[in-house]
Amino acid sequence: MTQREPFRVEIKVRHYELDTLGHLNHAVYHSYGEVARTEALDQAGGAALREQQLAPVLLESHIVFRREIRAGETVYVGCAAKFGTGKTFHMTNDLHKADGTLAAEITCTLGLMDLRRRKLVDDPRGHFERAGVDLSVFTAD
Repeated sequence: MTQREPFRVEIKVRHYELDTLGHLNHAVYHSYGEVARTEALDQAGGAALREQQLAPVLLESHIVFRREIRAGETVYVGCAAKFGTGKTFHMTNDLHKADGTLAAEITCTLGLMDLRRRKLVDDPRGHFERAGVDLSVFTAD
């Protein structure tokens, strides 16, 4: 059995994403994490969730900055999910520079919202699985 490569997206840093110190603005790190989460969900077949009127919602986000990122650099943003019990699950994004240096780590708490009721559903993992979402794209457990 072959092991799947961890999910990641490649993003080139643009000049307008910099702060006054010349490195990537703190808010853009969060945007990059969102790009990775969205792309991973798309690759996993997440459109099936929308057909069932379900959507992941971000409840909390935390970032640890390790190394600065500058304009023109390429970063690789990984995305992994971990499911437990209850209404929430966790996703992590590791941002690596082209040379492999870890630049930042983002941890998020999410829920799966029933868009009709505007409430979080129980057992998000089960809902993902029943919708046919390929959790192997972004699961760490």
